[in-house]
Amino acid sequence: MGASPAFHGSAPIDDWAAWVRLTETPDVGREAARKLLAAFGSPQAVLQAGSAARRQVVAPAIADALNEVPAELSDLLDTTQRWLASAPADAPRRIVTLGDPHYPAALLQTADPPLMFYAEGRIELLAAPCVAIVGSRQATPQGLANAKAFARALGEAGMTVVSGLAQGIDGAAHEGALQGPSSTIAVVGTGLDQVFPKRHAALAQRISVEGLMLSEYALGMPPLPHNFPQRNRIIAGLSRGTLVVEAALQSGSLISARLASEAGREVFAIPGSIHSPQSRGCHGLIKQGAKLVESAADVLEEIQFPLHTAAGANAEVGAHADATSDDAVEDAVLAALGFEPANLDALVARTGWSAQQLNIRLLELELEGRVNRLPGQLFQRVSAA
Repeated sequence: MGASPAFHGSAPIDDWAAWVRLTETPDVGREAARKLLAAFGSPQAVLQAGSAARRQVVAPAIADALNEVPAELSDLLDTTQRWLASAPADAPRRIVTLGDPHYPAALLQTADPPLMFYAEGRIELLAAPCVAIVGSRQATPQGLANAKAFARALGEAGMTVVSGLAQGIDGAAHEGALQGPSSTIAVVGTGLDQVFPKRHAALAQRISVEGLMLSEYALGMPPLPHNFPQRNRIIAGLSRGTLVVEAALQSGSLISARLASEAGREVFAIPGSIHSPQSRGCHGLIKQGAKLVESAADVLEEIQFPLHTAAGANAEVGAHADATSDDAVEDAVLAALGFEPANLDALVARTGWSAQQLNIRLLELELEGRVNRLPGQLFQRVSAA
């Protein structure tokens, strides 16, 4: 890549470095930057125009801010250059800017597209048909199973799954999508040189090889709280629709759903128990007009993705559902448990079994992966989406 670009007078500025300077200059937000780009055509032209010309487009403070090179810029450019140059052969890296042929058309149709973003992995996924799967960080076992199953089914139908790499539903959605050929895009709220949460380091590494890691934040950016609502607009903007698997009433996933709706995209929600706090956000979305979904085919039909590709995915979901129904007939404890969390006292009343008998059978079902033990001495049946 050569030496880091210098910013002295009218010295030439490398294209990517000019974009970094424009986006990283304090006080210059995305809206002002877009106005400047519309007026001058390129970041280089914006930086070389001078304050007087820029003041005709944006506020004086913003125009003047671009006169000063940010103190940390040289180090950031060096770090970025090394990051680009040191990309593994199986996880190529690049910076994608407005006007780049790889910039996804879906994002350009949103109200606040990122000016640039950093990418690591399969850049061609930006042109693939996408669907977002998001939800609670404090997901229930059933929610995690649903996220993984829907992601796998949608991936097998040809949809690339977009999510945010958060713990809970996001992580399960990425894992399910990686099982299919269409893979997954993780849009993160940090620089791509770090992973948050750290427990997803191995998952992020796998996505960088088999899918695509994406961030609008410069290298070194830590996981600041306000970054995550901002990145949600990219998750929603890349996707034809957003599926919310589980969400509390104050969940950040509802931000993604709102942004998807504002961008004219579809919003889907999976219903759950009326007693579960993690279902209330989904139920609220359904009341507001989101489509209630029970299978991947419900999603594909609504976004008008070819249903012949959906048939195979839906068949697999149906097969799991049928197996679960058989369990209910064959196993008295599963039948008594139903599809909502229940405690031991309730199961004693429903089955007529002793607590000792129930504990033995519940442990067997837990070891078989058919029941999960929840906090508060509750038990929940596990079924596929």
